[in-house]
Amino acid sequence: MKLQQLRYIVEVLNHNLNVSSTAESLFTSQPGISKQVRMLEDELGVQIFGRTGKHLTHVTPAGQEVINIAQQVLEQVQAIKAVAAEHTQPDCGKLNIATTHTQARYALPRVIKRFIEQYPKVSLHMHQGSPSQISEAAAKGKADFAIATEALHLYQDLIMLPCYHWNRSIIVPKDHPLAQIDKLSIHDIAQHPIVTYVHGFTGRSELDKAFNTAGEEPQIVFTATDADVIKTYVRMGIGIGVVATMAYDAEEDTDLIALPAAHLFDPSTTKIGFRRGSFLRTYMFDFIENFAPHLTKSRVEEAMQLRSHEEIEKLFSDIELPTL
Repeated sequence: MKLQQLRYIVEVLNHNLNVSSTAESLFTSQPGISKQVRMLEDELGVQIFGRTGKHLTHVTPAGQEVINIAQQVLEQVQAIKAVAAEHTQPDCGKLNIATTHTQARYALPRVIKRFIEQYPKVSLHMHQGSPSQISEAAAKGKADFAIATEALHLYQDLIMLPCYHWNRSIIVPKDHPLAQIDKLSIHDIAQHPIVTYVHGFTGRSELDKAFNTAGEEPQIVFTATDADVIKTYVRMGIGIGVVATMAYDAEEDTDLIALPAAHLFDPSTTKIGFRRGSFLRTYMFDFIENFAPHLTKSRVEEAMQLRSHEEIEKLFSDIELPTL
């Protein structure tokens, strides 16, 4: 049994049993992967994958157990390498962050700048996607950290730590009728077409909940994953924008005005998540604390010992999170 064989079966599963795609991602040949998988099956005496002709069709029950253990073995190998690197090259390494556009554009720049200044020899890579894509990347070990507001709770093997609260503002041109109202209501907003986030992005669920509670139906005419795109369509007169308050920049968005809406929507909480059992390098702990100062190394290590999301939430329940 070889580590290479274990890596192959894990990656075949990650690529939906597509051996050709797996070979491409691993920079090797399709026949080579197929041969190694067969050799492993022969050695173990069980089929890991079911087949129809030359095509893999499903993972067998025994195969799923083998793959689960293989994933753990590969994670431990990576942990061993990380431990060694921590002692031999403490200021060198890689950091992969998966996050949404809103976090990348508005919440992370100062953190990234400070981190690069502090650790110039650490190669930092940012991957953007939907909350579910981000969470999956962290769960599969393709990203060290996932930073998002939604979907992280869907993965039990992620440790999720609360970073900050945020809420929404209504973005309109300065001459818009809503700008004349002192305190907006859901009814006021419901009278206008709305441009906002795609469902499942950036706390969109709280908007839907607020309208449902008020018995109103939102006139959503356009959705996007990017707050800058939303503001562009507000400028075009397509509708009023409902975006994260942090996405409004008074210096850059001089033609728009942000109307307070925190009284209309429940706040959302952005969290940082990483795979349970991960070995965190010193620079990883520092990145977390730079992003959320209350997440000190000792608190993160304490959270890493807990087994459920509920226990972690209780651990941080008495901490007043900042609001962006």
